[in-house]
Amino acid sequence: MTAQIAYADVEEGTQLPLRTFPVDRARLVRYAGASGDFNPIHWNERFAKEVGLPDVIAHGMFTMAEAARVITDWTGDPGALLEYGVRFTKPVVVPDDGEGAVIEVAAKVAKKLDDQARTVQVDLTVTSAGTKVLGMSRAVVALA
Repeated sequence: MTAQIAYADVEEGTQLPLRTFPVDRARLVRYAGASGDFNPIHWNERFAKEVGLPDVIAHGMFTMAEAARVITDWTGDPGALLEYGVRFTKPVVVPDDGEGAVIEVAAKVAKKLDDQARTVQVDLTVTSAGTKVLGMSRAVVALA
């Protein structure tokens, strides 16, 4: 695949489409099965509270992956995501209330890095319930 977004068509400050991702307990259990991360803080409310958490929390890597979908959906090519890093700042708390939580992701092209390689730096702002859950969330993306 090749990215569907052309390097020439973006400028520094170009906003990617704002996205929201719902998170409920069932999704966390499915992720635990797929990832092999069965830590009870991600599915057992009693255990999560016993260790000092407000409730069950989403896996950090799950949160990171959902945020990356903003980039891969925008480019149309998962292979266009060359580098990606975050700092985990706060957990995504997932109550068992029938609604769960929502991860909100805003992203923009922060820099055009290399005209020849057609790469850009994309900065992401990732929040849940009004709280920033990933800090220093940055990606390097190759465009068409």
